[in-house]
Parts: sequence; structure tokens; C-alpha cells
Amino acid sequence: MSSSQFRDIIKEIIQNIETVILDKGQVIRTALSAFLAGGHILLEDVPGVAKTMLARALAISSGCTYTRIQCTPDLLPTDVTGVSVYNQKTQNFEFRSGPVFSQVVVADEINRATPRTQSALLEAMAEGQVSVDGKTYVLNKPFIVFATQNPVEHEGTFPLPEAQLDRFMVKLSMGYPSFTAELDMLERLRLTHPIESLKPVTNPQTILQMQMKVREIFVHPKVREYMLRIVARTRDHAYIMLGASPRASLMLFRCCQGYAAVMGRGYVIPDDVKALAKSVLEHRLILNPESRLRKVTIASVLQEILNEIPVPAGDTQWRSV
Repeated sequence: MSSSQFRDIIKEIIQNIETVILDKGQVIRTALSAFLAGGHILLEDVPGVAKTMLARALAISSGCTYTRIQCTPDLLPTDVTGVSVYNQKTQNFEFRSGPVFSQVVVADEINRATPRTQSALLEAMAEGQVSVDGKTYVLNKPFIVFATQNPVEHEGTFPLPEAQLDRFMVKLSMGYPSFTAELDMLERLRLTHPIESLKPVTNPQTILQMQMKVREIFVHPKVREYMLRIVARTRDHAYIMLGASPRASLMLFRCCQGYAAVMGRGYVIPDDVKALAKSVLEHRLILNPESRLRKVTIASVLQEILNEIPVPAGDTQWRSV
């Protein structure tokens, strides 16, 4: 696949999604960056801001299979992974696959599922496989989990543990649309939803090729050091009790490669790191009790760290060593 073909497909995917999701260009680009980097996405926002619609639009645009799991307290792990059923004709147990056997899986309101059910996604997210009754089943590629949750309502919810939050490459927030975008939305939805007429612009095989090509995006040693200095600072900051893990460093590295590709470049620049640091790191950090009492936020601490760490100087040098 040539670079021009790659850029054309990216442009078509973004244009396709923007017919459904209005006025959210940065969120779409970041989600697509994580998708091309092979990462999972956590969408945290209030109900009704098109979190699930973003996942569905990306799945349709990429030509990938799509399933949605509505998480509730009575949802069982086997409702996610599948279950072995006894066949009286063959007198054998046969495995009936669950909704996780798809390429784009939406776990809607994931924090409403019990910890036991939430953990059913861990192996799938980390290793791309599912183990049931002592047998391992490999999931189709590409495989990505879009999980949504409502940060406002806490009754009847089970917060995701840190180990599972760390599996998500990015955490995004849709936010409310602008007045103009919401006015345009009312007109577009007057007769039917644009998602119903959305068509694929590529296919899963091409997406896999694009994911491999993203791994080839060049990252200058100085940019790598810049990433690691930011991550390392989260580990010894006075306000932070739990800093970013080495997995966070890798996720930031991969996501920056994806973001550079989405922006039409074959190399990562420091601005890519600054643009993605909050989305990649914020959900992995825990403030100490004193900081929470002082109303300090993780977002403000990350911004302080970004202001503190010097940005490596350079311009065209980021294209080569």
C-alpha cells in the first residue's frame, strides 16, 4: 500500500464518520489513531452525546463486523465470551461464541456490569483470545473494544479497576456539540438517521495492512525521550499516588504513530505527544488523598507536567535520525 493510498483511505473514513458525528474532528482523529494503532477505546461522557454512534460509524466505515453488549448487573461472563452447549445428537459439547467474537465490540455502560463480567473482556483485550472450558479461541483481527460509561451516575455501578483501565489505549470524552452543530443535527435527523445510509469505504484486510504500516511510522530518539520524560514525571510527582506504567509508555508511542498517520505524516512530532498525552495517560493515574481534598484534578497535573518538560527543539529533523 502506497502512502497516497493510505492517506486517501484515512480521508474517506473521516469524511464518512463526520456525516454522522458532527463537530468532533479531534475526537474522531484520536479514536481513529487508536484504532489504527491496535488499541482499545474508553468513551466516558453523559448519555446522549453519540458515544456508541461513533463506534458504530467507525465499524461500518472500516467494513468490520460489529456487535454491541448492553452491560447490566445481571450480565454473565458467558453472555460475553460464549458458552459450551450439549448437543444431544452428537453427544458432545459445542461452543457457541458470544458477542466478543467480532471485530468491533461495543461494551455499552461497562461500569454497570459486575467485576466478574468486566474481567471477561480482559483476556480478549490483552491477548486477542478467549479461554472457555479449558480451550482457547483466537479472535478475528482487527479487534477493538469500545467501552462507554456515564461518569455522572454512580448508583448500581462498578468502577473499572486500575488493571482494566490500563488496557484501554485512550479515554475520550465527546462533549456537547456546538449550537450550530446541534441545529444541523436536528435537520439531518428529521426523516432518518445518517448512520442508516453509511457505507464501508474499506475492508478489514486493508485495515490490517494499515495497522502494519502504522508500526513503520518513524519516531525520532529525541521524541521518544520526550515521551518517557513525561511518563517518568508522573511517577514522582508530589500529587500523584500511582504513576503511568511501562504499558502507558508503549501505548503513547503506538498512539502517536497512529496520530501521525492520520495527520498525513510518516513521522511523529512533539506536538503529537502533547495532543495525545491527556487521552492516553489521564485514566491511568491516581491522585493521592491530599490532592483530591484540595480539588486538584489529574488533567491540571498533566498540563503542569507538559508545561514543565521542555519540548525538544527541531523541525524537519523529526523525519530522520
